[in-house]
Amino acid sequence: MHSTTAQPKDHGRAGRDLRAAFGSAFVLLGAVVASLMVWKTAFMVIVAAAVVVAIWELHKGFLAKDIDLPEQPMMAGGIVMVVVAYFWGAPALVTATAVTALAIMLWLLRRGIDGYVKNATAAVFTVVYVPFLGSFVALMLAEGGTSGGGLDNDGVKGILVFVLVTIASDTGGYAAGVLFGKHPMAPVISPKKSWEGFAGSIVFTVAAGWALVTYFLDGDWWVGVALGLIAVVMATLGDLCESVIKRDLGIKDMSQVIPGHGGLMDRLDSLLATIAPIWLLLHYAVF
Repeated sequence: MHSTTAQPKDHGRAGRDLRAAFGSAFVLLGAVVASLMVWKTAFMVIVAAAVVVAIWELHKGFLAKDIDLPEQPMMAGGIVMVVVAYFWGAPALVTATAVTALAIMLWLLRRGIDGYVKNATAAVFTVVYVPFLGSFVALMLAEGGTSGGGLDNDGVKGILVFVLVTIASDTGGYAAGVLFGKHPMAPVISPKKSWEGFAGSIVFTVAAGWALVTYFLDGDWWVGVALGLIAVVMATLGDLCESVIKRDLGIKDMSQVIPGHGGLMDRLDSLLATIAPIWLLLHYAVF
């Protein structure tokens, strides 16, 4: 008698369902582009929603180690951080981050002494990792003002460049890794990541950075090259750090909210790591 037990699909060296992954990516990218083209402030709703979902995922993941994040103040504070960064800039973001961290520590006092340091430390870590880094998207978008949208706005251009170079890093690394990958970069942390894939990421990302900064932002070529190098290094580090977090927690994906990709944090890891240095470079060297 043949077993009727369903067998897991083999997605090959990609390690994922490519049809679902591309479909999800297309929908998400379409929503981002549509909001930026019509009314860029609407994009901040997407950013705020992403912060809330990411905090929920990390709360769920940390429970595997008996760490209980206080979701309510973290989500509320994360939304405030995104909003003040967009409308009032970096100083307001720093202040909102400090107030959010203090509010979380006060909130946790209600639970008593047991586990306070563990939960407070993880909560402040999460605040920095997700809403603080994510708020640099708001700082980027605010370049050129907080009204309007379309490709005549520096903020919209900056967001598109940031997203496209990060996609170039992931695409170049994936393609080169699948085709040529033989030497693992960090076999204990991320077995599928190879040095050949990293080389592919460098080629794709530097080329994308140079082209986008030179021809789309009308900036100097060296800024594009620097942007590409920064993006590929930070995106790789972001991916490795998120892999370490998942392995420490003993989970494969943060959740299954995005078909073919796993959790939202599984997609945001590279973006969160690259946005701050990219904003800094473009703010002072291009805009």
